[in-house]
Amino acid sequence: MTLPAADSALGKLMATLPRAGRVVWIGLRPRRDVPMDEVDEAVAVAGVGLVGDRYTAGSGERGITLIQAEHLSVIAALSGHDEVQPAILRRNIVVSGLPLVALKGRRFRIGEVLLEGTESCDPCSRMETALGDGGYNAMRGHGGLCARILEGGTIRRGDAVVALADP
Repeated sequence: MTLPAADSALGKLMATLPRAGRVVWIGLRPRRDVPMDEVDEAVAVAGVGLVGDRYTAGSGERGITLIQAEHLSVIAALSGHDEVQPAILRRNIVVSGLPLVALKGRRFRIGEVLLEGTESCDPCSRMETALGDGGYNAMRGHGGLCARILEGGTIRRGDAVVALADP
């Protein structure tokens, strides 16, 4: 994704965030079709993924998946539920306080880990089973962000999520 020039009016607006976000939930998918493991921390390996997650087999641009905490209530409302637990959405990291869409095409840090937002994390057909009829559509536009891990380290619940200035 090509972002507007940093010195353009739109580029300045897109680069301005009101505050850092915060990691509120972390989950690992050990295998397909098994429940996620909720953890307090996860080790991120550059170019690979999260240790213990089934996507560590060279997932490249989708090394880690993130979803915005504020969207969980929207997904719940659109799918006819009182609430939605993060584990059924099968994203690795739930972030609060920061619009994830602003990180697409940008570098950012979660604690000591350097990431780059690569693409929207669109829902898959499994959301029909997880959320019921219409679950796929309930998640459209709210599925989160995929990111590539550029520098590894440990991600912990409570870590700050900070967008970096363009190099």
